[in-house]
Amino acid sequence: MKNILVIGATGQIGSELTLKLRKHYPNGNVVAGYIKGAEPKGELLESGPSELVDITNAEQIAAAVEKYNIDTIYNLAAVLSAVAEAKPQLAWKIGVGGLYNVLEVSREKNCAVFTPSSIGSFGHSTPKDGTPQDTIQRPNTIYGVTKVTGELLSDYYTKRYGIDTRSVRFPGLISYMTPPGGGTTDYAVDIYRSAAKGEKFYCPLKPGTFMDMMYMPDALRAAIEIMEADPQRLIHRNSFNIAAMSFDPEMIAATIKEFVPGFEMEYKLDPLRQAIADSWPNSLDDSCAREEWDWKPEYDLKKMTEDMLKHLSPSAKEDKKMEKAICVE
Repeated sequence: MKNILVIGATGQIGSELTLKLRKHYPNGNVVAGYIKGAEPKGELLESGPSELVDITNAEQIAAAVEKYNIDTIYNLAAVLSAVAEAKPQLAWKIGVGGLYNVLEVSREKNCAVFTPSSIGSFGHSTPKDGTPQDTIQRPNTIYGVTKVTGELLSDYYTKRYGIDTRSVRFPGLISYMTPPGGGTTDYAVDIYRSAAKGEKFYCPLKPGTFMDMMYMPDALRAAIEIMEADPQRLIHRNSFNIAAMSFDPEMIAATIKEFVPGFEMEYKLDPLRQAIADSWPNSLDDSCAREEWDWKPEYDLKKMTEDMLKHLSPSAKEDKKMEKAICVE
């Protein structure tokens, strides 16, 4: 039986991953760790246990691990790229100090640890196209610095203490479930929301800005599959490149127009987000993940676009309201 603690369970990834884990491990405990002001609600609250777990408080982490006999921690607490540039001290405190707390508790309690890294761990000196699994990582954002530090620190705890740490480098993640949270790739979520509302979209990035992206269902599956992978096959641990699709604003807009012919997009550049995007890869080589634990994405741009617009359409929202009303009655 798996007993899992998800730290950051009410965030952009955590809210969906917690529910996915509860369905995947129905006989275990999947605990939603949250911070004050970000308490779980609705299905997230009702479908399983939750605990106040601030990643900067090692005692809270340890208490939750002991209470639920936790064997695996998904550490999803982070300050996203654009927000982190405005709050670098907080980004370090959560991204590195928080990870240290998780690793120390895991060392004492023998827990496996998943801590996602990112395409933000790369920089201008990294090969832009087909970025290799093992290559130079010299990011120029605090977000990227915390991710590289997290990769190295996690590897250290595996080599030094035998802790089972594993990770993937997430591309930009696209989801209809949760609103954007301040990431550089979040334009690819906002654009679908604008299209579904019939609004013109103002793109913060210039044409030709390619970045790796992934639909959330693939990302959630990757987070589970890497932790279930046979450790004897793993040459790498922290952290695996994973990829699904690479596109620029023009390509995503053109695909949306196949389903929403009247959709309009105009460019209104955000210099900070553009500078961050320019420092990241255009596309990742994920051959190591495919070879070492059989990674394979299920969604491409067109399939994702169709599904996003279906779930964000006004009719889909009305159907959800009706379902909730029926449940209440």
